[in-house]
Amino acid sequence: MNHPTEKPTLEQPPFQYTDREGTIVGTMTNDGSDIRVNLDGWEFVGKMFDDLEPVQTAGLPVRFRLSHEQLCDCEFEFAIPVLMNDRKHLSYVDLSVKMELGTQTERGGLDREELRVSLEYGTQKYVSSGKSGWMEDELLEIQKQLPDDVFIQACINCLYSDYSPFGCGAFGCMMCFRNLKQEYLQVKSKDDFWSVHDDFERLVQETWLCDEFERRVPGTGYRG
Repeated sequence: MNHPTEKPTLEQPPFQYTDREGTIVGTMTNDGSDIRVNLDGWEFVGKMFDDLEPVQTAGLPVRFRLSHEQLCDCEFEFAIPVLMNDRKHLSYVDLSVKMELGTQTERGGLDREELRVSLEYGTQKYVSSGKSGWMEDELLEIQKQLPDDVFIQACINCLYSDYSPFGCGAFGCMMCFRNLKQEYLQVKSKDDFWSVHDDFERLVQETWLCDEFERRVPGTGYRG
């Protein structure tokens, strides 16, 4: 396998925030655990893109609407570098992400939340449907469109990653079992999964990658 091109730095491409007053082009850093967004000097932090909270609320401009202290009534557009494996040839491409967050309803939730991803590779552009609201499903839609010998080399396609049967958020809630590889590989059902469920090493983002990546084999673990 050839060495991949140099991994992008933590400073990501511009983070575009749009609300009823217009657009702010800010910046985003993502260390695989915490997401930090800077918009005109105002910093927001979260684990997922739908839970970004202001670091400081005093004096926060009224244009930034919050629901349960988290940004809402806006949309984000940004890119996440992901590694493509094309018959063991490795190269980074930008996964383009668009997320729309609605307004708070009387019950406390948002009236809408839509997540859509796309990437351009070779001469083709691959686009997800935006129907699921989950990074998992949107990325798997992209993966199904790619040729059989091309895949996104990231946690979403890793042999040792899974989701909790209790549910998960829209992004960044994958359980990493690289610390229990042999035990995890014996899991073939939901009942089996409870034996390792609480012993995962850490939560990871679907688009993250470590040097212990192995491509997922269908039928493995709770998610199959």
